Amino acid sequence: MAKKGKKYLDAVKTYDIQALFEPTEALVMVKNNAKAKFDETIEAAFKLGIDTRHADQQIRGAIVLPHGTGKTRSVLVFAKGEKAKEAEQAGADFVGAEEMVEKIQQGWFGFDVAVATPDMMGTVGKLGKLLGPKGLMPNPKTGTVSFDVERAVKDIKAGKVEYRADKAGIIHVPIGKASFDQEKLIENYKTIADIIVKAKPAAAKGQYVRSVTISSTMGPGVKVNPLKVAAVKAAD
Repeated sequence: MAKKGKKYLDAVKTYDIQALFEPTEALVMVKNNAKAKFDETIEAAFKLGIDTRHADQQIRGAIVLPHGTGKTRSVLVFAKGEKAKEAEQAGADFVGAEEMVEKIQQGWFGFDVAVATPDMMGTVGKLGKLLGPKGLMPNPKTGTVSFDVERAVKDIKAGKVEYRADKAGIIHVPIGKASFDQEKLIENYKTIADIIVKAKPAAAKGQYVRSVTISSTMGPGVKVNPLKVAAVKAAD
C-alpha cells in the first residue's frame, strides 16, 4: 500500500472518516482539505445498486455542468465539407476525416474528446479497438455523434462531462476544482446528483444509491449520506 503524505494524514484527523455527511458539508470539507501545490480536481463517486450486465440497467450520458470542470479539453472533430468548417468556427482543436483516422492509427492521441458527424462513423469505426479502451470513441448517447457539431464542440468546451457506470456500478465524475467557490461546487454537484437519481432504471432493485464519496485528487474521501444524496443546501 502506498504511503500517505503528511497533508493527507492531517486531513484525515479533521473528521470521522466513517461518518456520513450532508452533501454540502462534504463538499466544504473536501475543498478545505485540498492543500496540494496544484489546483486539485474534486470528484464524486456514486455507488449504485444496479447490475450493469443487463442492458436495461446500464447508465450512461453527458451533462454540461453550470460552472464547467475548470479544465479546458481539446476536441477532435471527424467531419467533411461545411461541417468541418462549422467545427473549426466553433473552436475545435483538430478537424479532419480520413487523414485523422490514419494519424490515430499511427499512434497519435493528442486530444481529450472526439466528435464525429454520423456520415463519418463508417470510417471512424475502424478506430474502435484504439479509441474504445481509452473512452474516446464518439457515441450518440453522449452527444458526440451529431450533425450539430457547433453545439457539440461548444458544450464540451463549456464543461460537458460524460458519466458512465463501470462494471461495479460506480459512476466517477469530476465536479470542479478546489479553487472553485463553494457555491459553484455545490451547484455542479447538485446538477450531476439530480441526473443520476433520475436515471434510476426500472429494473434496479433495493436501495438505488448505495454510497457516495467526494474527494480531491490528493485528499481523503468524505462520505455522503446516500439517503440525502441530492439534498443540497447553500453553504454557510
